[in-house]
Amino acid sequence: MGGRPTIRGLRFPVSDVLELLASGMSEEQILEEHPILEKEDIRAVLLYSAQKINEDLMYE
Repeated sequence: MGGRPTIRGLRFPVSDVLELLASGMSEEQILEEHPILEKEDIRAVLLYSAQKINEDLMYE
């Protein structure tokens, strides 16, 4: 995946889940459309993103 972070080692980038959420899809819609994902994966994406932003701010 070119160094992009993925979910649980699946070939499903974290950024794709963020884009789906940003487009207005609900967790339920995402899970229905992408059965490879689990509810915990979406929460992990959000937590990872928050931690990454905080980490990046620390190094500015």
